[in-house]
Amino acid sequence: MLGEVRIINYISRCYHPLGGRGRKGVTWILEEHPAMNIFPWQQRNIEANRQEYGDRYRQLTFLDPPAAARAETRRAELLHALNGRALTGCGGTKLDLRELSPGCRICAEGGWSCLFINGRCNCRCFFCPTSQDEIGLPTTNTVDFRTPADYVAYLERFGFAGASISGGEPLLTPGRSLAFVTAIKRHFGDRMHVWLYTNGTLVHPEILNRLRDAGLDEIRFDIGATGYRLDKLRLAVGVIPTVTVEIPAIPEDRERMKSHMVEMRETGVNHLNLHQLRLTPYNFDQLAARNYTFVHGDKVTVLESELTALELLQYSLDQRLGLPVNYCSFVYKNRYQALASRRRNAAFVGKGFETLTPAGYLRALTLLGGTIDIGHQVERFRAQALPAELWQLSHSKERLSVHPRLWPLIDFSAFSLQIAYSASRQLSSVSYHNPFVAVKIGNRKQVIVERARVGRDFLLTGDEIVEFTKYFLLNEGAFAGPAEAGLLAELVGYEQLAEGFQIYF
Repeated sequence: MLGEVRIINYISRCYHPLGGRGRKGVTWILEEHPAMNIFPWQQRNIEANRQEYGDRYRQLTFLDPPAAARAETRRAELLHALNGRALTGCGGTKLDLRELSPGCRICAEGGWSCLFINGRCNCRCFFCPTSQDEIGLPTTNTVDFRTPADYVAYLERFGFAGASISGGEPLLTPGRSLAFVTAIKRHFGDRMHVWLYTNGTLVHPEILNRLRDAGLDEIRFDIGATGYRLDKLRLAVGVIPTVTVEIPAIPEDRERMKSHMVEMRETGVNHLNLHQLRLTPYNFDQLAARNYTFVHGDKVTVLESELTALELLQYSLDQRLGLPVNYCSFVYKNRYQALASRRRNAAFVGKGFETLTPAGYLRALTLLGGTIDIGHQVERFRAQALPAELWQLSHSKERLSVHPRLWPLIDFSAFSLQIAYSASRQLSSVSYHNPFVAVKIGNRKQVIVERARVGRDFLLTGDEIVEFTKYFLLNEGAFAGPAEAGLLAELVGYEQLAEGFQIYF
């Protein structure tokens, strides 16, 4: 997933968010600049963003076509300047990959669990996306954990390689945080990388020594919460093995950050992680008052924040600071962290005839036809002594769900093909809206893994089946994108992850 792919040149061109690879192996592009033409998927984003914020949406300054074109050009310039010096991966959404912190590498590989140890913070950062005003129970993926033992069992059962302790502010509940770190490391040892997020205000030598003795591998400071002060961070250097700074890229602090980056390197900071500012209902008033330019997407993000992050990455390389900078874009988190969750949960709810797409969706392929033709197909499968879980016949005997392994045995001239996609997720309790399984965790707890249909059912016939097989089952050639209209253009989002950074519109 990480890959070692050099940064691609974005000058005057953008990647479509449904992804795809061109017929000659080059990532395909939109024929028209998004600033000059609104595509249906873009219009859906705009409408969803407008609905999320209601009347307040009008208070926001979004890109107009000329501004979008200028922004695309500026980003292209920055990426061109980084070409050959920084490495990108995760479909072009994350850079620089050369020296990621251990925790970030585990995240990019899909093996990270984030435990929100509490929900209260003692700082009031303008960019914070949630209220942070209740202690609550330790929670991840909506599932609560009353004891460290239950969380350890959860990490083991779902196969995680890294766990982070977040909040809120974890050091507001130091006993709780230490208990969970201790239990995780005692059980897993070096098999589990554990890190803790903090704003640093409650850091002191004693707590750092206790965290070290508990086995904490990495500590991450949000120095943006404390005016970029490094005094508390200095206490951690030499005590906790890896010290990372993780902050949003704040546009108005760009020049200030350059001097702080030099100071970080001299202090002994191992890594700098920069995040993109994202608008939420909670931080709306604070962000709207700062004269930012907002970008439509699955969620509303801040244009200047992304450009600032890329500029700071370029500065680090230009000045040879020796401070590894990782830009963690919103689209990376939105695509790849969600992908990791879907993949992990699918193992518990997938059926034998289903497959998992590269985008992390369970795909069900069903032949539709007359009972005689379906019956002949079933007999053909039985004659091959195939595993029974690779196909499933409906009660009406007019539907036959099949695994792609059976494709060579099927005469498609007699059938149409129905394609359905499902996403899997964890819940703390049964919703009774969708099929689910209860996954036992330790001796006392269970986690509900539910599967829910996404999108609509797609019905393919004739050449559409041939094209679907070619592009998505055999991976021969590549789907050319919006130029190929029809059902394939609609379902490609469930088959492939989007590539590249967010398109500005």
